[in-house]
Order: sequence, then C-alpha cells, then structure tokens
Amino acid sequence: MSETAWEPGKKSAERFARAERLFPGGVNSPVRAFRAVGGRPFFVERAEGPFLWDVDDNRYIDYVMSWGPAILGHADPDVTEAIRSAAARGASFGACHEGEVLLAEEVNALMPWIETMRFVSSGTEATMSAARLARAFTGRPRIVKFEGCYHGHADPFLVKAGSGAATFGEPDSPGVPEKTASDTLTLPYNDLRAVEERFMRDGDTIAAVFVEPVAGNMGCIPPAEGFLEGLRRLSTASGALLVFDEVITGFRVAPGGAAERYGVRPDLATLGKILGGGLPVGLYGGRREIMERVSPAGPVYQAGTLSGNPTAMAAGLAVLRKLRGAPGTYEDLETKGALLERGLQRGASEAGIPVTIHRVGSMLGLFFHPGPVRSWSEAAASDRKKYAAFFQGLLRRGIWIAPSPFEALFVSTAHAERTIEETAAAAREAFLEAAAA
Repeated sequence: MSETAWEPGKKSAERFARAERLFPGGVNSPVRAFRAVGGRPFFVERAEGPFLWDVDDNRYIDYVMSWGPAILGHADPDVTEAIRSAAARGASFGACHEGEVLLAEEVNALMPWIETMRFVSSGTEATMSAARLARAFTGRPRIVKFEGCYHGHADPFLVKAGSGAATFGEPDSPGVPEKTASDTLTLPYNDLRAVEERFMRDGDTIAAVFVEPVAGNMGCIPPAEGFLEGLRRLSTASGALLVFDEVITGFRVAPGGAAERYGVRPDLATLGKILGGGLPVGLYGGRREIMERVSPAGPVYQAGTLSGNPTAMAAGLAVLRKLRGAPGTYEDLETKGALLERGLQRGASEAGIPVTIHRVGSMLGLFFHPGPVRSWSEAAASDRKKYAAFFQGLLRRGIWIAPSPFEALFVSTAHAERTIEETAAAAREAFLEAAAA
C-alpha cells in the first residue's frame, strides 16, 4: 500500500465505478461511501475471524465487525454450519417453525424482562413497530428521542431538534411530513433536567421515551450516572413507556445487554445485529400486557413475510448459545476492549493529540476532542479532519475502523491480544500522521 493518501486497489475501484451506475452514491448504506473520510471504498472478498480481505487481496484487521454483529468474529465455524444446515432445509417458509421458538427461548433466558416478543427483519422495523405499539397502548401521540441516538430510518425517528433542544421537532430528511415530525420531541442525550422539564409540560401526551442506553451512533457514549434511572422514574410516573433500543448493545455490553449492565429494566426493547448472527433480523418485545396488543392477539397490526426467517433464526441461536455456553466470554471481551483502549490512548498521548475514548465492554468510541463528550453537541465538536487523517493512516497499515467519526469500534472474541497490539502500534503511527496533518 502507498505511504501517501490511501486509495483502493484497481479491482475495488473498478467495482465501485460499476456500483455508482446502479446505486445512489454507489452504495446500499450511506456511510460505506467514505464521504466523511475521503477517498473511495474497498470491496470485500471474504472475511474470517478478526480479518477482512478485499478483492485486491489486501488484508485488514477489522474493528467495524459488520457494525457490531460479528461478536464471535467473521465466519465462525459453528455459526456457518448452522446457517448451512438451515439453508439446506429451506431458506424461507413463510410459516411457523421451531427455530423461532428456540431463539425466543434463548432471548428470554438472557433477558427475562422480554416476556413476549415479535421477530422482524431489521432494527428499523423493530423500532418503528415499537413506536406504533407504544402509541396504541398509551393512547398518546408523542415520542421522546435524543439527539445523536439513531433508531433506524422510519419517519418518526428522522427528526432533529428545532430552535432550542426542547422544542418540537422538525424533519431531518426530505420526505418526512411536518405533522409526523411534530409528534417527536428531541432532547439532549444525558440531560435529565431537559427530560424532566419536557415531562412537566407535555407528560400526558408522551407515549414513550426511546433511548440507546449506550449511545452507539455518535461514537460510544455511556449514560451519565442516574440518567437511565431518571428516565425509568419519569416514564413510570407519567404513564409513558420506556423503550431501550438495544440493537447495538444487546448481547454486546453484557449477556443481557445494557439493561443488565446498568440494572434498569425498560417496558419494551428492540434488538438486532448480534441477534441474527450476521443475517438480517430484528426483534421488539417486553412486558406481556403490552405485547398482547400486537396482532393477532390484539389490534395493533404488524406483519412480515420474512419475519422469523429460518436461516436468521439458526444463525442467531448458534451465536447466543455459544455466548451463553462459554464461561468467561464477557470477561475476555472486557480484557480485549481495555487493551485496545490503552493502546489507542497511549498512541494519541505520544502524538500529542487530545482525544476522548469511551469504552463499554467491547464497544469503544474515539473522539478527536479533549472532552468531555457526553452528548451529540460535544461529539459534533470533534476534529473531523484529524479523524479522516487517522482513518487513512490506519487503512494504509491494514487496520479497518468505521469510515465515520461518529461510529463505534467493536472487538470480537476472535481478536487475539497480539492482533490488538499490532493495531496499537499502527495507531501510534497514524496518530503521528494525523498530528502532522
């Protein structure tokens, strides 16, 4: 690889040129286009363990890990065999099968507060369905969300704050009707006082509070002390539902997700990513009395041809059984996450670059900002140019992190300590280049 600005190899460049003719921006999800870090994307040929290989046969140590799902690493043999075996019996039935029940029982064993659940095909579908259910259950129109927390691209969640953080929302994307946006109240993450003030004004109109209990879509930002407990208290007092979006944190930060790690139980939760073992899947579930409003048990309609897809159920079941059946898995992830955190912090210090690193288990956020970073406004003040230079420097050295300064890094059980130490050495050089840039 060149020691100047990183560029994809010839085969990747050719494939991206073809893709640009077929997909908006050449990609099927926006961040993949590298717009935030410069250059053009590489195309993956294969992945195994903690590594990716592109079509030009460059190898990368991967800390994107499919944006979180690959907690066991890529192409884990047990998961691969489960998918192969399920596909051989039929890729899709559109009918009931035991795999749905087995995976649901595993979820319930790890997260007993999810008493009843419904499988869907994506995190967006899960949060969209949970919002509809919350409105139906409470008979109220409004939902609260937080700046920087991403809950998928359904209309009610593509809303930003207006003039002042506690005003009614306005659309954050063309195509979202103003009437829809007006029922979404956007508040600053980790600001419990703002939530208290909003509930004092509009508590009897709020159906639910949606929150990433550990923010994972503006980097990794943990909840401030008392924040989740305060959301629980305010929701209960007003009759609103508390909904944890654990699409990223579910089975990642603890076997029972962030709800277990922080000891706060939501009324509803949404899951995805690790739940599907790398295949498309989502879930929403929680208290039985709420979920019994969902059709056909109740009047709230939601359906999906591929819901409970047998290959996705098999993959997810293999992952959860392996996580639950191997003693010390989460302690190992904690150790490896801490090792990567120390390596990054050391490299930044030696380069004289002020950074803030947050870590929750095997999930990390790196901000080119002296801190504190507790909310979207503080995360957004990070030095994006230095992140882009750092990203490019790592990529030249065969290290793959998110092509956006506002995404998390993920460690898997497949990352060996020597691999993380190799990453730390590469990061030191990349930090020095970013400082010079």
